[in-house]
Amino acid sequence: MTDEQQSMLQYEMVQVIAAHAYFAREQIGKETLDGRVLEVMGRVPRHEFVPLELTAYAYADQPLPIGYEKTISQPFIIALMTDLVEIQPTDRVLEIGTGLGYHTAVLAELSAQVYSIEIIEELAVQAPKRLGPLGYTNVETRIANGEHGWPEHAPFDKIVVCAACELVPTAFITQLKPGGKMVIPAGLADAQNLMVVEKNLEGRVKTREVLPVRFSAMETAN
Repeated sequence: MTDEQQSMLQYEMVQVIAAHAYFAREQIGKETLDGRVLEVMGRVPRHEFVPLELTAYAYADQPLPIGYEKTISQPFIIALMTDLVEIQPTDRVLEIGTGLGYHTAVLAELSAQVYSIEIIEELAVQAPKRLGPLGYTNVETRIANGEHGWPEHAPFDKIVVCAACELVPTAFITQLKPGGKMVIPAGLADAQNLMVVEKNLEGRVKTREVLPVRFSAMETAN
């Protein structure tokens, strides 16, 4: 793939994301996503985070298999999840479900530091090898059970969960900083919703369902 081809495919992907956001405006509560998020989506080389045989499909707006019965999420969903938590340049972000590191890279572009947990060792080993050469030095990864979060680095300004839970784990609520936001797919396998969880400065929590989604269930044991 030439640089020109990559740029064209990234541009087209961002246009598709913007169109999806417009058509889902009633559910997400606005017509456009944050311009910073779209800019980053148009910059991060998604083809570096998919299996080699799927490089040609890297910028299609669809999930792609990455092995071990896992996928890299649809670009629109990644953009939407990132937009919903309103990441700021000084934020410390916890990501649950590193995969091969694409969403991690998007988060790293927007925040000060990303702590990312992956339970599948083979994926967790590959992700830093993809992130490092691209210059993402503000990422720390860990092989662990994601439902426990990462208490040593808590609290977090933002939490992005890339695997579905029937209920939001208590650890995530505890590790979310007052004034922070979390986005998480939650619910039964056939009735998942993307949810935004906010903790106010007094520590009270409120949730909002955004739209139906389908994510792999969070694995809780090696």
